Amino acid sequence: MADKFKRILVTAALPYANGPIHIGHLAGAYLPADLYVKYQRLKKRDILFICGSDEHGVPITIKADQEGVSPQDIVDRYHKMMQESFKTFGIDFDNYSRTSLPIHHETSSDFFTVLNNKKILTEKTEQQLYCEHDNMFLADRYVEGKCPKCGADGARGDQCETCGSYLDQTELIDPKCKICSNSPIIRETKHWYLPLGKYQDQLQTWIRSKPDWKDNVVNYCEGWFREGLEDRAVTRDLKWGVKVPLPDAEGKVLYVWFDAPIGYISSTKEWAIKKGQPELWKDYWQKQDTKLIHFIGKDNIVFHAIVFPAMLMAHGDFVLPENVPANEFLNIEGKKLSTSRNYAIWLHEYLQDFAPDSLRYALASTLPETKDSDFSWKEFQARHNNELADILGNFVNRTFTFAHKYFNGQVPALKNQKPADFEVEKYLTDIPEKIGSLYETYHFREAVQESMNVARMANKYFNDSEPWKTRNSDLVQCGNTIHVSLQICRSLALIFQPVLPDASKKILSLLNQSDNLKNLDWSEAAFFGLKEGQELKQPEILFAKIEDEIIQKQIDKLTQPIQLPVDKNPVESLKPEISIDDFNKIDLRTVTVLEAEVFKGTDKLLKLQVDLGSEKRQVLAGLQQHIKPEDLVGKKVILVANLAPRKMKGEESKGMVLAIEDPNGKLIPVFTPDQVLPGSTVR
Repeated sequence: MADKFKRILVTAALPYANGPIHIGHLAGAYLPADLYVKYQRLKKRDILFICGSDEHGVPITIKADQEGVSPQDIVDRYHKMMQESFKTFGIDFDNYSRTSLPIHHETSSDFFTVLNNKKILTEKTEQQLYCEHDNMFLADRYVEGKCPKCGADGARGDQCETCGSYLDQTELIDPKCKICSNSPIIRETKHWYLPLGKYQDQLQTWIRSKPDWKDNVVNYCEGWFREGLEDRAVTRDLKWGVKVPLPDAEGKVLYVWFDAPIGYISSTKEWAIKKGQPELWKDYWQKQDTKLIHFIGKDNIVFHAIVFPAMLMAHGDFVLPENVPANEFLNIEGKKLSTSRNYAIWLHEYLQDFAPDSLRYALASTLPETKDSDFSWKEFQARHNNELADILGNFVNRTFTFAHKYFNGQVPALKNQKPADFEVEKYLTDIPEKIGSLYETYHFREAVQESMNVARMANKYFNDSEPWKTRNSDLVQCGNTIHVSLQICRSLALIFQPVLPDASKKILSLLNQSDNLKNLDWSEAAFFGLKEGQELKQPEILFAKIEDEIIQKQIDKLTQPIQLPVDKNPVESLKPEISIDDFNKIDLRTVTVLEAEVFKGTDKLLKLQVDLGSEKRQVLAGLQQHIKPEDLVGKKVILVANLAPRKMKGEESKGMVLAIEDPNGKLIPVFTPDQVLPGSTVR
């Protein structure tokens, strides 16, 4: 790291809080960032690792509409899940925040206000699609139609997934509202824009001054520059998000692309407050001797290499990114990862079956650093069994077994060294700098390969030294072999710490070095640091082999439904007390289900026609993933009969079916006996 930088600020792209984390996310941004941060911490550098959940935007409101819950319910669910998954996987954030917090809303509002007061933002009256049925402007994903450029169906109001083109929603052919499927009209609405074009020359000069940036990032940006940067709306008509802090902006929020990167700043503020130093965040964002690095996937390049830097330039008080090391995409078993088809490997499910280190190593060995790469379960198994177990784990186990069997569980003396012993010492001297230079330049795959090469060297040294022979013929030389091998174990624990934090800690524990973990630094892998006579713990298996049938189960699971984790304590806390008068307002009635069908266009709802005795009603129930429609027909269930009607995707729902949630999250309708008449009151 250049001397001009006194501190490092690392961000990883804020994950969208509308679903679980999958391995594509990990390979794109979070694992590379964590590898880099763990390395820099071993270098004893002042480094801060910031992230958080991106909790605004249309995908979240759409998911909430589909499930019949509030957007806050959606983000609360997935924020907790993502935070726990990251922690269990060993992603070591200094602060993991969320954009629904007041501190983020305040920070984003202040940022907007500064740009607006400086007369940087421009106001425009534009035409936008408006649904008369649902009385709302249709933000990008609330409208679909045929792409005007490639003719594909299902193009969204902001982008066509088929050809990748960015679209103006009014260009869509035969657009339809995603809520009610009606055709929208065009109405005028006012929005505020960031004039990106004014910053193109400054952005080009800045990016071209970065010779160490990845080609994929630079080429992507140059493509945008050739097209010419255009004004970009920073506000939208939506209820969910950071409200635009202007009196004439009723019903408008900040566009998620604008407020999400500001989440890095608000998360740093939250971190500083937690430390009891609320102004400390400024050191990392406003002092020019800070090295700011954004780890992202390639789908976020435009926002982190062009848009957010332009925002920072416009504001004027913040440092600019020193690097934006974007990764390409990760495929699975030769096919494109698809969350909509559930063709993904979800982190929370992986962690139920395997240890974090195995996936950390497998992904780090195949990161899509310069082009798309592929993950396969068979390759995962091979890397675990053939490299982690047979090379690294086997060497450590053999070394400790010999030490306990022939040297009383202590580090033997080093006497009358042979050339091979000296060669190991010399070899280790260059290792920290060699591997460290790869981490510094974001070549993580090579860094992992070179780390495993040290373990390969260790096995060769052990085999060539033949301690199983010298224990009988030359015990001193046998002791030298085990002494040197134990020193290599210590070096391996240090250089593998960024990739295999759990295994590294276990090796240091076996060496009785755990107490020194915070004091050990990267450079100490270059020399022998164990003393003669050091007590050792009994050997343990670092990595047990993974059998074929276990891997086949994972392959079979690829297209099965997501299994959301079950809370360790499935019993929810009680809600606040209500009076008997409040309870008496609820009208619970038995109803007979006359018809039941899947509500097309949703993945949660069933459309029910029910008999209330005095009338027939339509009810939309979130039971699609819990019970077959035909299993409801003819059954009597309990209905909240006086619930205010609600429209979902253009259909009215009058009432709510009661259901019980089991420990696995499955909803079971409350059935009543056959002899009970429809319309009977539940008391």
